[in-house]
Amino acid sequence: MTDLTEATHVPHPEYDRQAIRVGIVHFGLGNFHRAHQAMYLDRLMTAGMGQDWGICGVGTRPADRRMQQVLEDQSYLYTLVLKSGIGEPSPTIIGSIVDHLMAADDRDAVLERLSDPGVRIVSLTITEGGYRRGGPPAEGSVDVFDLIAEGLEARRTAGVQPFTVMSCDNLPHNGDAARRAVVDAAGRREQELADWVDRAVAFPNSMVDRITPVTTEEDRELVRTRFGLDDDWPVPAEPFAQWVLEDHFTLGRPPLEEAGVQLVADVAPFELMKLRLLNASHQAMAYSGILLGHSSVAAAAGDPLVEEFLRRYMAEARPTLPPVPDTDVSAYAESLLERFRNPAIADTLERLATDSANRLAAFLVPVVLDNLRAGRPVSASTAVLACWVHACANTVGDAQPQVPSALRAAASAASEDPTGFAEEVDILQPVVGYPEFRTALARDIASIRDRGVRAFLEGVASEPGFR
Repeated sequence: MTDLTEATHVPHPEYDRQAIRVGIVHFGLGNFHRAHQAMYLDRLMTAGMGQDWGICGVGTRPADRRMQQVLEDQSYLYTLVLKSGIGEPSPTIIGSIVDHLMAADDRDAVLERLSDPGVRIVSLTITEGGYRRGGPPAEGSVDVFDLIAEGLEARRTAGVQPFTVMSCDNLPHNGDAARRAVVDAAGRREQELADWVDRAVAFPNSMVDRITPVTTEEDRELVRTRFGLDDDWPVPAEPFAQWVLEDHFTLGRPPLEEAGVQLVADVAPFELMKLRLLNASHQAMAYSGILLGHSSVAAAAGDPLVEEFLRRYMAEARPTLPPVPDTDVSAYAESLLERFRNPAIADTLERLATDSANRLAAFLVPVVLDNLRAGRPVSASTAVLACWVHACANTVGDAQPQVPSALRAAASAASEDPTGFAEEVDILQPVVGYPEFRTALARDIASIRDRGVRAFLEGVASEPGFR
């Protein structure tokens, strides 16, 4: 078994990692970041660029401690394994991460990094729910935005220019969401600081895309037996990757375009296409697939009934999208179905159903609202929501979508009597004022109750107006 620091038989860092200096502090160093942003930086360093843009990860939750331990033991190296379902998996050892800190253990060390003039970007993958303020953080966790605000305050006091805050989360206008959160955190310290942050700090919007499942023991075994590598936390991912980034930075940026990143003036069209087609389709597939008894994404996407459901939903969502530069949106939608069916990616419906209410609020509800405002149909979207209600109410264990207990109780009640459900659920407030939406959702929930999910989805796949 070969240590990652000594491996030469697979693609590995041939640049001098000792010469890499930290220029990016990243909050939320999970699998997606390691398969995406860190990969792009590694690609840049391999090309002889980006030596000032090494990554220091920061863990803010107790669950991040295991990542800290593994990365330290592996000199912050790990194996990215791309799986296409055709041919052999493709491994690459990634070396762009050079440090990792736990904020709860050493807040001062994190603040020292944030205060360092050499750190010019602070990036985030903290999930959609991380942007919703709901009281103090859980025990053992740290408020990311309070920490960022404190770091910016220290820079301002020392006369150091502010870093850029770069969100890489799946949120509409993720940079704008990060701005609101950081300005709010700064305002809790001092209004003058909040005004300075709002005026002086860049918060570029971005669109990120790569299907990256949770690492399994099978992934570890693959890396050990197929490639002879000793890696406790490899990252499996699909070959496809995309990063569209607004070219707006406070203190400069790496030459990311040299690594394949699309730098644009306006990311919104790309962002909406991805959020409303890929991410919302993930939600449609999760709840319909769970109710049909599937556990993996590939199995659900390979079910003709689910596939047709996704086609119906994407056809309904496409009119809500603006023109996307140099992109055939219909071809993009078709490519998603192929990516979902990739049997080599052991992605689970359980993962897609994580934080389900926040994800539906971010990905699906805006589609419903835009279509309602335009007088267009929303039948496929209400079908997704009806499947969600029944999945929350009628599945158990790991397959059950993660929602607060009050929402689960409302879903359980709605699965028997759907009248009034829409009015009770916070995420539906933007659309609850439309009677046609309330009627359609209640009707769909009742239809699944009375006919079963398979018969219901067969109706969705047939002519409009089947109900």
